[in-house]
Amino acid sequence: MQITFRWYGEKLDTIPLSFVKQIPGVKGIVWALHDMPAGEHWEMDRINQVKDYLSNAGFNNEVVESVNVHEDIKLGLPSRKKYIENYKNTLKNLGKAGVKVVCYNFMPVFDWTRTDLYKALPDGSTALFYEKSKIDSLNPYEFLDTMSKQKGLISMPGWEKERLSKIRELFKAYEGFTIDDLFENAKYFLQEIIPVAEESGIKMAIHPDDPPWSIFGLPRLITSKENMLKYLGLVNSSSNGITFCTGSLGSSDKNDIVDMIKTVKDKIFFAHIRNVKRFDNGDFIESSHRACDGSLDIVEIVRTFCDIGFKYYIRPDHGRHIWNEESRSGLRPGYGLYDRALGIMYLLGIWDTLNKQKSAL
Repeated sequence: MQITFRWYGEKLDTIPLSFVKQIPGVKGIVWALHDMPAGEHWEMDRINQVKDYLSNAGFNNEVVESVNVHEDIKLGLPSRKKYIENYKNTLKNLGKAGVKVVCYNFMPVFDWTRTDLYKALPDGSTALFYEKSKIDSLNPYEFLDTMSKQKGLISMPGWEKERLSKIRELFKAYEGFTIDDLFENAKYFLQEIIPVAEESGIKMAIHPDDPPWSIFGLPRLITSKENMLKYLGLVNSSSNGITFCTGSLGSSDKNDIVDMIKTVKDKIFFAHIRNVKRFDNGDFIESSHRACDGSLDIVEIVRTFCDIGFKYYIRPDHGRHIWNEESRSGLRPGYGLYDRALGIMYLLGIWDTLNKQKSAL
């Protein structure tokens, strides 16, 4: 495996790459042109600027997260053709710049959903939290009004101002929209872009829905093993794969994470590893990566990746806010430095131990 670290860019991330460089084992930076609206074409000059900046800091640029899919593509509108052409041209340019994996998602409207960005844990740290009763009791507009009062929301991917300003239009457009409609539009998208990805040497890795169930009546695709296999079957290609996110899929106790990894092992091109603590009432909170702190057995998950000979990219996913980090201006909720660095060391400790045990056999 290759350890990577998500970073939002020199102007948008409060963490300097010189700090990331001090985390043992990090080889690559997971990046994107985060100021580019979904559907826009990424120019070669902009891509090369990032590539050169990362290279000068001692990192590779091989994973992009995300090249966002325009909502018109998900809805299957006639205008999707223009946005798909832009997507193809972006992939061609990324391939020229040495990008190997592109993470993306096909989630309608929201890229992720939480109800509290800084929920206190017993140890005094804070983390992203999902409260089921709050989601169930509010309509999407009431929910957005509540969330807009929380610091740090607009800096989160999927909750950009331009997207939120059109939220009523989007929900209107999705009225009567079914999961079959979404699968059909995803198939059309894949049929168009996968040949370009193949030619460009890029693996396309769709991110699971977060959380993996319907929110406000919106259909969801990547929620279970069955749906994951269905999506992979839409287009049979070595470039059509998965970003396996343990935290997103693990938010549901219906998903057997280890079994899912074994089932789609040849199609996992990128992995996000984090832990979540599930509660019987449907709530969940993001915990430390340590297995005993959450509901997921991270040790067994890493063992499974080791057993399948995983050779692609892994990054620690969301971390808690620790050591008063949440007080820092501009911090992206879930994307602090310290707990993700601790997560990396935990993952590497497990990985190194497993490899040492293998060598001793």
